[in-house]
Amino acid sequence: MKKNILYTFLILLQFSCAKEFTELAPISDRSIQSAYKTATDFEVAVNGTYDALQLSGTYGKYYLVLNEMRSDNVYNGGGSGGIASTLEDIDLFKEIATATELSTSWADSYKGIARCNIILDKIDQSTVTDALKKRYKGEALYIRSLLYYNLAVIFGNIPLQLTYSTAVDLTQVPASQVYDQIIKDLIIAEPLLPAKYTLATDVGRVTTGAVTTLLGKVYLTKGDKANAAIALNKVVTSKSYSLVADYAKLWGAANENGAESIFEIQFKTGGQGEGSGYLEYFAAVLGRSGGAGGGNASMPVTPDMLAAYTPGDLRFTKSIYRNNKLPDTTYVIKYLSTQTTSFDGDNNWVVARYADVLLMLAEAVGEGTEGYGYINQVRARAGLAAISAATPGTYTEKLLAERRVEFAFENQRWQDLLRLGAAKTVMSKFLSIPTTSVRSVYPIPQKEIDVSNGKIVQNTF
Repeated sequence: MKKNILYTFLILLQFSCAKEFTELAPISDRSIQSAYKTATDFEVAVNGTYDALQLSGTYGKYYLVLNEMRSDNVYNGGGSGGIASTLEDIDLFKEIATATELSTSWADSYKGIARCNIILDKIDQSTVTDALKKRYKGEALYIRSLLYYNLAVIFGNIPLQLTYSTAVDLTQVPASQVYDQIIKDLIIAEPLLPAKYTLATDVGRVTTGAVTTLLGKVYLTKGDKANAAIALNKVVTSKSYSLVADYAKLWGAANENGAESIFEIQFKTGGQGEGSGYLEYFAAVLGRSGGAGGGNASMPVTPDMLAAYTPGDLRFTKSIYRNNKLPDTTYVIKYLSTQTTSFDGDNNWVVARYADVLLMLAEAVGEGTEGYGYINQVRARAGLAAISAATPGTYTEKLLAERRVEFAFENQRWQDLLRLGAAKTVMSKFLSIPTTSVRSVYPIPQKEIDVSNGKIVQNTF
């Protein structure tokens, strides 16, 4: 898919938002009714849902800022003034209801959800074959679920729009209700999708493995470990995935969509507007964007992250470059990319990979032989000795430590801290601030509250 699809924007333009609320429904009912009929219409529409995952407000930029920069892995490298001031607020848990980062993330997420809703509402009345109808529904359900998962983690109480409608429902629902809907959608999506695709042009599309992996994560987020283990075990027993022997072989364009990959957001360099900016975000010293002043949300590695690696962990030199000579140069090497212009890398974004399944299974089954067995599979690749109940620390502390270094700079740390109940303790200690200052969700974008006529209310902290 990465090398063969250049998105068609003609139909995507019909997803324009009504000014009174961001992207919950398209503005033109007449054009929607007439456009979504043929297989070609829906092929373009489905590709548009994948395109939504590339937007600046989603995985293109701000999901990273609102998750990874919120954690103790990286910090705002642009300073506290000017264009970087709101990034500093994010880093330090300050009030940022008017921040562009929040409003763009909200808008682009709902833009993608609107695209998914149109497919789900219109495809049964189309001329698309039954086989493709199933697959397109499954893809739309997964992508909508992924967007809603991120919205619920970031903002908590949000509107839950599940159908195409010009009459937007602004009713906020708690995150728990959003997670319940995601579970329902993913259970429906699972049998609609293939385990693998036979055509090279379809590489990168959603599979049953992607669905059950996200399902397991959402169950864990809700505290339902039994159902999480059932979902995640399906991924293991499918035999569709395996750990890559060399951790370094997970990164770079040559290694994308490999044996460990479960779902990646596809990017393509070449000046077509399909490239990624991860080199600039995580290795700004090598990029061409001129740092924060050039529009770059640079995220350098914290000393705390450097200290998280134990001696002999092979993942360190395959994740981070560090020159101990003065001036000290440290940056993330997972997203190195050859590019002729800024923000045009060939790096995909890995949403889910097999190591995550193993460590989530360890979380789901709890402390014991089975749980340590999953953890030690991941540690063995890193060149580390096995751990057990005799290893110092609680089971949760050991899980968090392992997940931190395994998924460093992959947007997992903040969500892990929240899910495992450690966010306030860890971040208050890291930033030397009271636990009451560590917020579990962000403010709702102020402009969404202003135009909602009182239907949307601000989060309380």
